[in-house]
Amino acid sequence: MPRLPFLRKLSYLGLASAFLRVGHLRRLLFLNGIKAFEAAARTGSFAAAGVELNVSAAAVSRMVHLLEQRLGLALFERKANKLVLTQAGRAYQSGLTPIFDALASLTAQVTAPSSMRVLTIGVGHTFAMRWLIPRLSEFRSEEPDIEVRFTTGGASVPFGEDWSCGIKLGTGDWPGLVAEPLFAGDLTPVCVPRLASGLKRPADLRGPSLIRVAHSPEDWPLWLKAANLARISARGPEFQFYGQALQAAADGLGIAMGIRPYIDDDLAAGRLVAPFDLSVPKGMRWYLLYRSFQTEQRDFAAFRRWIMRTASEPAARPVRRIGRAAARN
Repeated sequence: MPRLPFLRKLSYLGLASAFLRVGHLRRLLFLNGIKAFEAAARTGSFAAAGVELNVSAAAVSRMVHLLEQRLGLALFERKANKLVLTQAGRAYQSGLTPIFDALASLTAQVTAPSSMRVLTIGVGHTFAMRWLIPRLSEFRSEEPDIEVRFTTGGASVPFGEDWSCGIKLGTGDWPGLVAEPLFAGDLTPVCVPRLASGLKRPADLRGPSLIRVAHSPEDWPLWLKAANLARISARGPEFQFYGQALQAAADGLGIAMGIRPYIDDDLAAGRLVAPFDLSVPKGMRWYLLYRSFQTEQRDFAAFRRWIMRTASEPAARPVRRIGRAAARN
């Protein structure tokens, strides 16, 4: 199947032919300018829009300027090297992007082989390995004709134009996308049962045994502060990703900060335990992200129903817990 950046260009051509058939609108519509404006507004710069449209940044700027002249409206405030949408620009872009996305999706559908049903999911490696893939057979048994494809989609990766949906950790603020909450990002320490046996209360924790995650340095301080243990500083081995840290904990290297849903299966199987009855909100949630028009597509609708249902199922309870009162001591 052709990739959507190419399909977006096809969609522009389709729009052009449609506009040409509507004679009385020809004087009002400037397709190249509309195309340039939408790309610049979505990507945040003339340079990025130029890369997408295979023209120079200067060409994008000229086309947007001509569009503004034809409309009699300022769409951007140009501040030094920064583009800021005006109120009119925000309103215009919020309507244009879904139109182009819908046209790209429609083109993908009509140009794909009739037997091909593909669902592309942008998801981080750890989420895929620790939660989604172990449950995917359930979805496949319900929808065996849908081909599922995974692509890298961690927190720092922009939402891909060829994605059917994405799964990300954040605050729910992704302009132009629908964000439906899946899980709360609650934090709680986890370790192997052997180490848990020596932890009667949080004050028994020692800094050198606390495994860290490089891109989430705030996790341990957040939890330790909630446990009235801000004096303790995590100084254990540091890993780049949660998955690596949790594997180190499962190998007995120390105590990792667990986050839902990464720890669900390990807790259920007893590979890891949560020694303290204290979980702390990270301040972010896991979200299912998609463009609004996707809800009309059968394959995505089936996946959305399945993942929302599966995510709502109760999480495993920790194998070993102590009282909340003790956790504060």
